[in-house]
Amino acid sequence: MGLLNGFSPNSLLFPLAELEVGKHFYWDFGNYTVHGQVFITSWFVIGLLLLVTIAGTRNLQRVPSGLQNLLEYALDFIRNLARDQIGEKEYRPWVPFVGTLFLFIFVSNWSGALMPWKLISLPESELAAPTMDINTTVALALLTSLAYFFAGFSKRGLGYLKRYIQPTPILLPINILEDFTKPLSLSFRLFGNILADELAVAVLVLLVPLFVPLPLMALGLFTSAIQALIFATLAAAYIGEAMEGHGEEEHE
Repeated sequence: MGLLNGFSPNSLLFPLAELEVGKHFYWDFGNYTVHGQVFITSWFVIGLLLLVTIAGTRNLQRVPSGLQNLLEYALDFIRNLARDQIGEKEYRPWVPFVGTLFLFIFVSNWSGALMPWKLISLPESELAAPTMDINTTVALALLTSLAYFFAGFSKRGLGYLKRYIQPTPILLPINILEDFTKPLSLSFRLFGNILADELAVAVLVLLVPLFVPLPLMALGLFTSAIQALIFATLAAAYIGEAMEGHGEEEHE
């Protein structure tokens, strides 16, 4: 994955930059080229979530048990997260979005730690967790950005733009820059942490292949869950922040 796609490093006397992180096989859809292995693992995660959801809700009981109990616990957890960050009055419509982000990232991260992706050979590539690809984390961050812009404009109308000149118009450039840094920080935080964990485990497995990597793998499961929680919490917080002041404006 070259950083300078328009230049050939061999054509320069002193190459400026070149970065190759693994190998990929590509799928072409018209004029678009995508990483095929990321789509495979993403579909696996989505399919797993759908299967668990269908299995846990097809025979609902008044006293939950098994998968139904797990799903109800997850729903309560996500509902509380959204309520704490967005607010009691506005959180309900955003529970599906925040929940989807959390569950997709959580299962993606754990699939990288638990699934033996490396054993599945692909032409000039290998499978890994979807969140180990920067394109996936950037896409999730951009969806979050669209969500909080939509939340702000839907609740406050053009009055949402006032936030860029508050508390003083001098902060206009900084407030605009903040909206660009939010998706960057979300995407690189998630990608960097998952990639670092995978590399650390891979190096230890190579050097000491028996028992030493196990504690690090357990820690990786914990940090993977924390990263999913951080991403979903920040997404909900940004949405809540975008809708701040709506109630005050209506009261006035």
